[in-house]
Amino acid sequence: MTIGYLRVSTGKQHPANQKDEIRRFAAQKNISVDRWVVEVASGSVNRHERKLGRLLNTMHAGDTLIVTEISRLSRTLTEIMSIMGRCLDKGILLYTTKEGYTFDNTINSKVLCFAFGLVAEIERNLISMRTKEALAMRKAEGMKLGRRTGSYTKTNILRSHRAEVVSMLENGDSIAAICRHFGVSRETFARFRTDFPEVEDAVRSTAYFRKAKKL
Repeated sequence: MTIGYLRVSTGKQHPANQKDEIRRFAAQKNISVDRWVVEVASGSVNRHERKLGRLLNTMHAGDTLIVTEISRLSRTLTEIMSIMGRCLDKGILLYTTKEGYTFDNTINSKVLCFAFGLVAEIERNLISMRTKEALAMRKAEGMKLGRRTGSYTKTNILRSHRAEVVSMLENGDSIAAICRHFGVSRETFARFRTDFPEVEDAVRSTAYFRKAKKL
């Protein structure tokens, strides 16, 4: 089975261009796309929380996954490497149309995966080093380190799932339903929404359409 995976960050974006590009690529390769998977989610969201994670779980050896760009899989190299490794382990052929990458069981693909893995490892080390330096600087300045308690951590849950919150709002979910889903209070959500214009816009848009329906 050949699957075209399309991802956009917000519901205001359209995946039509990605679909057209994959169709042209498939035609050149004489491949027929059997199924399209469209996802509205930030590339920074872990694949396990996206359709992509469930998709990879259902794919089998010999299946093909086509994306327009490697960044459609994720925005972080470490996550991209994890996805590529999952594809190689399961025998899934992965194409990226713009970069022209082909990831399969050939030596060239393994070399390319090694290069990506090396860069990802360097990225992890740099992040770790910057984090340690920042913590050491804060400690030297007398700042109290450690995780804050209370609503701050609850707000961080919403922050890390901001794209999912926007998607839920655009799909008609109420604020109460979203609060139940993430286990936060309405007060926490109220503070969170004021920090992100896209969330506030989605809330106002949802409220407008609900009011229009009542009329």
